[in-house]
Amino acid sequence: MPDRSVSTSDWPGKRLGLPEHGPRSVGRLGRRIAALAIDWGTAVLVSIAFFAYDPWATLGVFAVAQIVLLLTANGSVGHLILGLRVVPVAGGYLGVWRPFARTALLCLVIPAVIWDKDQRGMHDRLCGTVLVRR
Repeated sequence: MPDRSVSTSDWPGKRLGLPEHGPRSVGRLGRRIAALAIDWGTAVLVSIAFFAYDPWATLGVFAVAQIVLLLTANGSVGHLILGLRVVPVAGGYLGVWRPFARTALLCLVIPAVIWDKDQRGMHDRLCGTVLVRR
């Protein structure tokens, strides 16, 4: 079995000073997509129950849940279930503006599907955040 503690290759997050594996390593694509599916599915259920599945209400429920949970728990329901959290690249407190800006960009979709070498979407790059494993 190869030693995972020493790697000669680059990995997502290396340029940010994050480990290759384990806590604080960059959350990989599979977990991120599953977390998004959980979050969107939750928003759809609320929209069906209270807003007759109105598409704008669904987006609004999704956005409000993202903002509130990022402010209070550093991650959405999907993030928390799958062991992820959103943190500032520079460390410290996520702040108030980052959850609002990150959610607005996420709801636009395009920024979230454009990634860099560290597998951070444009919404995370612009807000100075990264989605990491807990």
